[in-house]
Amino acid sequence: MYSVSINEENFSIEQQGDDFLINGELASLSITAINDRRFQVIKDQQAYEVELLSKVPEENKITLKINNKTVEVGIKDKMALLLEKLGMNGSVAPASAEVRAPMPGLILEIQVKVGEEVTVGQPLLILEAMKMENIIKSPQSGTISSILATKGNSVEKNQLLVQF
Repeated sequence: MYSVSINEENFSIEQQGDDFLINGELASLSITAINDRRFQVIKDQQAYEVELLSKVPEENKITLKINNKTVEVGIKDKMALLLEKLGMNGSVAPASAEVRAPMPGLILEIQVKVGEEVTVGQPLLILEAMKMENIIKSPQSGTISSILATKGNSVEKNQLLVQF
């Protein structure tokens, strides 16, 4: 089952063999690929020319041109719908205001300072664990409010290292 939103209008789509249920109603639907970005869709004896313009997988969004009209389409699969129902979808989760050690190890280098503005993915420090150097990156953009790790010191798993 999928939840599809097209220009703010929501649809429930479920495939049953060769048939589709759209909002609980059986729909005659045929999809033929012309190439990897263009399709011909026949729904209830009406033909539509569909072209995939862009897709943003991390946001579950695609942009289509249907009969020369551009539309934004949001798609949620069964797993995304279940996570949303359980209140576990990532879009509502607050950003972490701290960084903890993912494993025990030794702090080799601290690459930021208190008061410094950082961006998502920016290296914060280097943690040596099991003779491997692990770059600990920022999970969010923000300002470093405190650094609780010290170069050369050992840390335990889940020990607080940096706060925003």
